[in-house]
Amino acid sequence: MDRLTSLAIFVAAVEEGSLAAAARRFGLSAAMAGKHVSAIEAELSARLLHRTTRRLSLTETGQTYYERCKRILEAFDEAKREASDTQATARGVLRIAAPVTFGVMHLGEVVARYMADHPNVNVEVQLGDRYVDLIEAGVDVAIRIGRLEDPGLVTRRLAPCRMVLCASPAYLERHGTPRTPEALMQAQRLAFSEAVSAGDWTLRDRENRAHVIDGPCRMTANNAQMLLAAAIGGAGIVYGPTFVLGAHLQRGELVELLPAYRAADLTIQAVYPSTRRIPFKVRRFIDYLAEAFGDEPPWDRKTTP
Repeated sequence: MDRLTSLAIFVAAVEEGSLAAAARRFGLSAAMAGKHVSAIEAELSARLLHRTTRRLSLTETGQTYYERCKRILEAFDEAKREASDTQATARGVLRIAAPVTFGVMHLGEVVARYMADHPNVNVEVQLGDRYVDLIEAGVDVAIRIGRLEDPGLVTRRLAPCRMVLCASPAYLERHGTPRTPEALMQAQRLAFSEAVSAGDWTLRDRENRAHVIDGPCRMTANNAQMLLAAAIGGAGIVYGPTFVLGAHLQRGELVELLPAYRAADLTIQAVYPSTRRIPFKVRRFIDYLAEAFGDEPPWDRKTTP
């Protein structure tokens, strides 16, 4: 008997709850499905399933064997997918959702390269900072920032999202440079109003002690680029991601504050609905994103003079 087929029938029997149901999945008789499983047990000299007239249940050995078989079959399916992808062509409409600022600042170039390499794909981009239900909105892939826990979605890490405090040289000349987190309590703070806790900034020192800076802010806005412009103009101290602030720090338009303290870093991720087979056009686009950003994204790379 074909060993891989036997493994697949065994896994199907566990998932379906009966040999008869597994047999229907493969177009076999229940007796033939039973022979496949019996052949595995004979080869292993171990019982994998407890069989009754009503149900199947795994033995302890069977549970371990099932988990390994499932991983083997998934790896085999992945290998087949990768082999077929070499002959595949991306086509159709790719619908992308992304946060406004990240999309405006960093997504256009990646999309342009993807479109140039995949002329049979049209792209629709939706920019917004509100949560979007991907299935309801018909979105193929979204870029999200933060800690995500949604069992209905598959995630792939694209890049770190480092958070920093900074201000313009002009602001620091007028108001002085804060040396401790507590000094920020009296500073003119500029905050992103769509954050979970807009005016609550938490920093940790080298001993991992938390320092919470809260209270009223001089300015709030629901757009990070607006806060960036205000900070460069000397309005106050801004707290935000380096994908917004990094280039201006490198050019000296902004100065990083309290570098000995660290904020909680977030993660930039690609998310897409959980399905057994991800469309080729989606997988290819996610590969482009991962290649463009990575562990050291462009906005965090040090420029050489």
